[in-house]
Amino acid sequence: MGTAGLPREARIRRAGDFAVLRQDSGRLGSRCFSVRYRQNDLGHARLGLAISKRVSKLAVDRNRIKRLVRESFRRARHRLPPVDLMILAREQACNIAGPALLAELDALWRKLPPLKHDGDTSTMIR
Repeated sequence: MGTAGLPREARIRRAGDFAVLRQDSGRLGSRCFSVRYRQNDLGHARLGLAISKRVSKLAVDRNRIKRLVRESFRRARHRLPPVDLMILAREQACNIAGPALLAELDALWRKLPPLKHDGDTSTMIR
């Protein structure tokens, strides 16, 4: 029996991968989230989370946001282009109900631009 969780290969785990996303990536934003994205050569999307204590001092609030982001990504990842995504939450995310946060994340997934396939794997249409 398989799990419904996020598989290991769908997560960004290395500090170097996060550093590359911070320095050289496209950006999207909404009221509650900021997204950094960059094309990868893996053939599937990967997710990284950066939910700081600035968002909320309470771990329970930060963990709730992380669970909702992972759930939204898990549902949408088969439709996403092969990109690395780093999600950063804003303070407003703590005060928004779960279904509204999921709807906002779904809108962000749809805003991801299509990728150029001209041989340069770091180039994206912005």
